[in-house]
Amino acid sequence: MAVAGRLRWRLLLLAVPWRWRCSPRRGAAGCPPAGQVRAAFLRFFEERYGHRRLPSAPVRPRGDPRLLFVNAGMNQFKPIFLGTVHPRSELAQHRRVVNSQKCMRAGGKHNDLEDVGRDTYHHTFFEMLGNWSFGDYFKEEACSMAWELLTQVYEIPKDRLYVTYFAGDSSLGLSADEECRDVWLCLGVPASHVLPFPLKDNFWEMGDTGPCGPCTEIHYDHVGGGRNAAALVNQGSPDVVEIWNLVFMQYSREIEGNLLPLPQHHVDTGMGLERLVTVLQNKRSNYDTDLFTPILDAIHKGCGGPRYQGLVGDADVGHVNMAYRVVADHVRALCVCITDGIYPGFSGAELVLRRILRRAVRFCSEVLHAPPGLLASLVPTVVEVLGDAYPELTKNADQIMDVINENEAAFQSSLERGRRIIERTVQQMEPSTNFPAEVAWSLYGNLGFPLDLIDLILEEKGISLDSAAFNELALEDAKRKAGGPRAGQMEDTNTRLDVHSLAQLRSNNVPATDDSPKYAYTLGQHGQYEFSPCQATVLMLYRDQSLQKEVGAGQRCGVILDRTNFYAEQGGQASDQGYMIHLGQQDILFPVKSVRLCGGYVIHEVTAVETLRAGDQVQLFVDEAQRLACMMNHTATHLLNFALRRVLGDNTEQRGSHVTAEWLRFDFDTKGPVTVEQLQQVEQVVQDVIKRNEVVHMAEVPLMLARRVQGLRAVDEGYPDPVRIVSLGVPVESVLTCNSEAAMQTSVELCCGTHLLQTGAMEDLAIISERQLVKGISRVIAVTGRQAKQAREAGQCLAMEVDSVSLRMKERSTSIPQMQNLSKEVGQLTKMVASTPMPQWQRKELQTILRALQRTANTAVKKLEMQQAEEKAQSMLAKHCNQPVIVDTIPADSLSILMKVVNQLCDKSPGTSVLLLSPQASGEVLCACQVSKAAQLENVVVTLKQFSCCFS
Repeated sequence: MAVAGRLRWRLLLLAVPWRWRCSPRRGAAGCPPAGQVRAAFLRFFEERYGHRRLPSAPVRPRGDPRLLFVNAGMNQFKPIFLGTVHPRSELAQHRRVVNSQKCMRAGGKHNDLEDVGRDTYHHTFFEMLGNWSFGDYFKEEACSMAWELLTQVYEIPKDRLYVTYFAGDSSLGLSADEECRDVWLCLGVPASHVLPFPLKDNFWEMGDTGPCGPCTEIHYDHVGGGRNAAALVNQGSPDVVEIWNLVFMQYSREIEGNLLPLPQHHVDTGMGLERLVTVLQNKRSNYDTDLFTPILDAIHKGCGGPRYQGLVGDADVGHVNMAYRVVADHVRALCVCITDGIYPGFSGAELVLRRILRRAVRFCSEVLHAPPGLLASLVPTVVEVLGDAYPELTKNADQIMDVINENEAAFQSSLERGRRIIERTVQQMEPSTNFPAEVAWSLYGNLGFPLDLIDLILEEKGISLDSAAFNELALEDAKRKAGGPRAGQMEDTNTRLDVHSLAQLRSNNVPATDDSPKYAYTLGQHGQYEFSPCQATVLMLYRDQSLQKEVGAGQRCGVILDRTNFYAEQGGQASDQGYMIHLGQQDILFPVKSVRLCGGYVIHEVTAVETLRAGDQVQLFVDEAQRLACMMNHTATHLLNFALRRVLGDNTEQRGSHVTAEWLRFDFDTKGPVTVEQLQQVEQVVQDVIKRNEVVHMAEVPLMLARRVQGLRAVDEGYPDPVRIVSLGVPVESVLTCNSEAAMQTSVELCCGTHLLQTGAMEDLAIISERQLVKGISRVIAVTGRQAKQAREAGQCLAMEVDSVSLRMKERSTSIPQMQNLSKEVGQLTKMVASTPMPQWQRKELQTILRALQRTANTAVKKLEMQQAEEKAQSMLAKHCNQPVIVDTIPADSLSILMKVVNQLCDKSPGTSVLLLSPQASGEVLCACQVSKAAQLENVVVTLKQFSCCFS
């Protein structure tokens, strides 16, 4: 066996391009390119130690609203660590996994944005090489694999490597991780290179609560030469850097702060590719490796300035080298994020990406003096560097360039506008050296105007920003943002099983909930849907994060049953509501408020109206109206997805959806706002399928087989195996046939949701809202059935009102009050059209008409006022011929007319000063006056006295 193992390893070495023989004592020639370093890592774990290689997850987190970006390789595996993964899902089958994960650390807890460029190792985007064990191997195997890869495959000298381990923490009752220490010593690491460190350095935690554990880090000494660099480990020295972190998840941090042992141990390792390549290519800076040098060369070619020299700090005169690093790093981040569906925007991850783009643009223009468009011109180089590892970059290169160019142009426009606002504000300021914080905050928050640029402009004018007031505004904004979403994201502790409760259920052999009865509904004789009640047994109750056998009356709890016909919230569809009763007790109802799925168990949130016990027999009844409405809207979502692709093109990808009983929401890729004609076409495609009353075919099939279907629509989420296919109008057997193109002509999706059995029950679909969330992603909201009919009726009523106003406008009334009333009516209709649920295509049409009517009404009013003013001015001139001062009263319907009369008089008699009064029916007196420019100072005084006499 040993001989066979060695032979297999020799074959592996020959199969992979390992032949780099690179050592820190040799030059860069012959050192491995980054692509080989990445490939060697993946193939080492895959082929030598049986890990499953997985592709990188997108940098947009899946199912974790607390994260802006994926910032570590372990993010996609959180459900495994938390124990919430569905036992039938593909994710649950993993035992050993390896991948290279795209990561972003900008915004949120891990934010390196402002440090990027100042040194040679901080990045926003980076690649995390990682291997994982989920309840399989642990410390000994993890350390052994890591040491073998670094010292035998990558051939890093052992005397340059130092390892750290957890020194223990008496306050938590944790002893030193001597097991880990002994593993390293047994592997031959000298005791002087095995170093203990405290909690802050060698204990890793996922968050405030959840899985955690001690870690061991491997550090590399760039200097070497036989010295002992142990004193420099974890001291922030650029000479001794961490390259690999191996985390041993063996505890769970509870809400109270205490640690409990995890029922299953996991290994989570992470090694930054950029740092590893720096070591293997014998460099001291990440930016000197072939992950960055092609991009830096492209920047030099694009801006024509001095070449990148790797200077930092005071040596970097003019911050030119910093600019090179900023632009090279940021364009990589932009390419990856835009490809993964994150576009520059105004909140969350989109806002962070906007700041990244604008920071890069400023360094391009202000430091490198590059022409507009340099940033986008670097995209092909980034694709060349990273495209082999992440093919999606190659596919989306043109879109990335378009998004960057559009946002750069918008930023330049905002800069010009911001500069004008600053100039105007400074001119209007009272003698003061403090610029208003409110204006600065508006520039920063609304226009994205960089704060340091505001300071620079003000400094040039000898003015400073009121920093204290600005910081106060920033603090208020931070509190508002922190408080708002968090309040809506409070997790119900009665329906979220914790990792220990899940483990207890499994150790007690409590079976996962059979929720197949949720699909047990039929069409009755007269076309009505019939939902059968479901009989079940209470297996366990969950309250205050603990499993209980009994819950008293009046207490809220989660109820775990052996089977259920309730749909748990998942796949974008809201959960069912309804009630349960004790079998044989029809008069006592236990209302079910919500339903969640956790680790294969369906938890029903119930307020017990009387004592509820494990073992009780219950009968479940779903709210049929709410369920049917969700079914209609979920099937409509599939139809809408199909119709959007049919009208806008096959590149239209779903970015998210949500289905409730009231409406459906659908987010998708788009190059611009959807036109009126396209909205009408999309609705027509849906209505055609509804009229045909197509059968909705549903079947469970093996996941691998389902993924072979041509034209299959699937979002980026974990699916169970087997998986449910929903096909409209075409039997599932037909779409599964080899080389079948049936799925290209209809809607075929992987979906666990509940659906109509035939599309005719939907009756109608109306898109009542369409807007761009950020550049490149649109959101539509639609309604079906009776609500769609009501929306169309509302649209028709408003269209008739608009037609009525339009006809009256064409009559060209000569009465100013009548035209003003028409103008007000147009304004009121505009508000009603904007707020009333109605087809969006019709809303856009009516808004276009109303804007034209508003312009017509305003023009007509102005014209009539000018005519009236001219008539009154001629009358006044005849009455007060050649007088230096005119003081009089005239009838006027508005102050606007009165002012126009005054202007006309002054234009026709330039040397005359005028004051006109107009008593109104309300008792008010309108007044308008103008003093002639030609009047001498003494005449002005006399005129003002005359004016004052009029008022007295």
